[in-house]
Amino acid sequence: MKEYLSIGFTILTIFIITLLGAYYSPTFEEQKGWLELFFLMGSLLFIFSALVVFATIGFASFSIYGAIFLAAVMGIYGIKGALLVVGMTYFVWGFTFAMEFLLVYFSVKSAIVWFKERYTYKSFYYEYRVFYPMIIIGYIFLEIIPNIFYREKIFRFSPSSILKAMRELLN
Repeated sequence: MKEYLSIGFTILTIFIITLLGAYYSPTFEEQKGWLELFFLMGSLLFIFSALVVFATIGFASFSIYGAIFLAAVMGIYGIKGALLVVGMTYFVWGFTFAMEFLLVYFSVKSAIVWFKERYTYKSFYYEYRVFYPMIIIGYIFLEIIPNIFYREKIFRFSPSSILKAMRELLN
């Protein structure tokens, strides 16, 4: 509980300082700058809070929280910010999915459990199709590039065989 008190105190201090800066500014332009900073800090606090919620709950309910988050970002930063959020979400979740997928390909037990806890075959197949480019990029980073530097053996990558194995695992 003490760690939350220090975080809360820091956040409250930031907001108080920006409001005091706005109140004691001699010109309207300086007041406007302080108030913009105040609202920017509030927006960043909201985005950080949404991120904490995503991390705590997990990605099972990601769509509703993602929509709220995306709406907030679009309201603050416009369409470019929203496109950046969508792109980064695809990259981060796709990279996670690809790494777990490739770990299943190499029969790592924790990755198998990870998929069993989170997916049915239908939901897995949908994400497999969406994140297929990330799976290929992950394979390149885990197999091809280490082979170039360390001359390690390259394992043949067969998406159809892992898809069959995942059908048996998840049905």
